[in-house]
Amino acid sequence: MYFKPVRRVFTQDDLSKWIESDTYKEVLEFITQLQDSVTDKANDDPVATSPVITKLIHLIEEIYQIIQRHPVTLEKDISRFGKIEFRDFYDEVEANASTLIEPICDTALIETSTYLTNSWGDRTRIDYGSGHELNFICFLLCLYKLGIIKQEDFPALILQVFTKYMSTMRCLQRTYWLEPAGSHGVWGLDDYHFLPFLFGGAQLCNHPHMKPKSIHNDELVEMYKDKYIYMECINFINNIKTSTNTQQDKLSLRWHSPMLDDISSAKSWSKIKEGMVKMYKVEVLGKLPIIQHFMFGELLKCPEGIPGHQHEVEDCGHVHEVTNTWGDCCGIKVPSAIAASESIKRGIPFD
Repeated sequence: MYFKPVRRVFTQDDLSKWIESDTYKEVLEFITQLQDSVTDKANDDPVATSPVITKLIHLIEEIYQIIQRHPVTLEKDISRFGKIEFRDFYDEVEANASTLIEPICDTALIETSTYLTNSWGDRTRIDYGSGHELNFICFLLCLYKLGIIKQEDFPALILQVFTKYMSTMRCLQRTYWLEPAGSHGVWGLDDYHFLPFLFGGAQLCNHPHMKPKSIHNDELVEMYKDKYIYMECINFINNIKTSTNTQQDKLSLRWHSPMLDDISSAKSWSKIKEGMVKMYKVEVLGKLPIIQHFMFGELLKCPEGIPGHQHEVEDCGHVHEVTNTWGDCCGIKVPSAIAASESIKRGIPFD
């Protein structure tokens, strides 16, 4: 019997049970299989494209159209934080999620629609982070467990579907000035995403001339941003974070993204591919502030031994038992680099 997925992980003891659970292993295995499927493949490489891939692309295109129906109208609003029109977008996605999914799969809609809706950010906080990104993977994993997605679909799932999801998320981030969900700022990979780096590193594993340090070559980044996911991420970060600098000299990754700068010193993309998985296990799947938002249903089962907690939660609706960490949902409210960049373009004071 399918039911609306709910949160169940609230304590460190719950987290330990989660890390040892079959569901954790399913999620991690799915991600690593997706990563392996795009090793040495560029975005435009020919891959098998089944009807489900075409339908998933159409679903994301429909969600893009929902963004267009809810433009930001408060142009005089000088708020540095997320735009409230995002809530109108979110409400329409939530109201129509089952209808959007039905052409792909007409069963377990209450579960798949919950993961899909939560893939686009938080309605209340108008933010986005690695936990929301994980919801999109859970949506795809549910379709895989239902037999809709097959293993032979995996390359296209990343090169065509996930890249379409990423481009739509970039639109959302820019349109509504989504705040980073507890980003560590300069110490994170990206204010919003983790998985593009995990998948993108695999694409470049045996590239004949592109090395990890190539991310410092602006011409190469610009040349390959549409061909490799990792390069798109670097290009996005460069364009956003350097545009907030009012001085003549352009800031380098070393200054605004030191973790990516450190990673670029790796000997090979294969090392980065392996390291990204290890980091994801620790910094996303192993962090309570993120996994306390993971939702369990019939398809992605709650680990055995986790009780049905009754908690008094704070105003944000989140339970906090640890200090702020990478990808946390809360912490200090930090405007996005996008908000800073757009404010400067519009001549709005940003200090």
